[in-house]
Amino acid sequence: MLETMTNTRKLAHIAILSTLSFLLMYLQFPLIPSASFLQFDFSILPVLVGLMMIDLQSALGILILRTLLKLMLNNGGVTTLIGMPMNVVALGVFLLAMAFIWNRKPSLKTFVLASVVGTIGLTVAMLILNYIYAVPLYAQFANFDISAILGLGNYLFAMVVPFNLIEGVIFSISFFILWTCLKPILMK
Repeated sequence: MLETMTNTRKLAHIAILSTLSFLLMYLQFPLIPSASFLQFDFSILPVLVGLMMIDLQSALGILILRTLLKLMLNNGGVTTLIGMPMNVVALGVFLLAMAFIWNRKPSLKTFVLASVVGTIGLTVAMLILNYIYAVPLYAQFANFDISAILGLGNYLFAMVVPFNLIEGVIFSISFFILWTCLKPILMK
């Protein structure tokens, strides 16, 4: 199926999946009540569908396009400008795990391995990015010094780590269900 996809059709799929991913960013909710500013959304699902339907480059393109749409059409100011690059890195790490582990040899075993690697990878990436990037920038530009409010260690290990571990598990389960439902339709 993938080899016969024309460039026009491929671009149309990328545009549609980017738009769906952007729209899913509007449906946000907190996973940890004490950290309601850490918001979860399902915008990675169309990106992962793009990986499976087309290829890794297209999936990365979908991720970048939905991010550009967010920045242009629904920019929340400092919060968006600081948070979106981190979001792209986290989702990119998860996407790369799925691409290099599961997409190369699809099976339940490789899906679980890719999910675990992707979840741990995005959690580590967000831990590091929060420490060296987000916490200092939010303190400087948004007058939100989480270190002074909660303590850096409390924030990173009681909020960032659990949030991202839960996020990775939800990404994995929801994409497995979605792909199981879509696979018969897409293979026709």
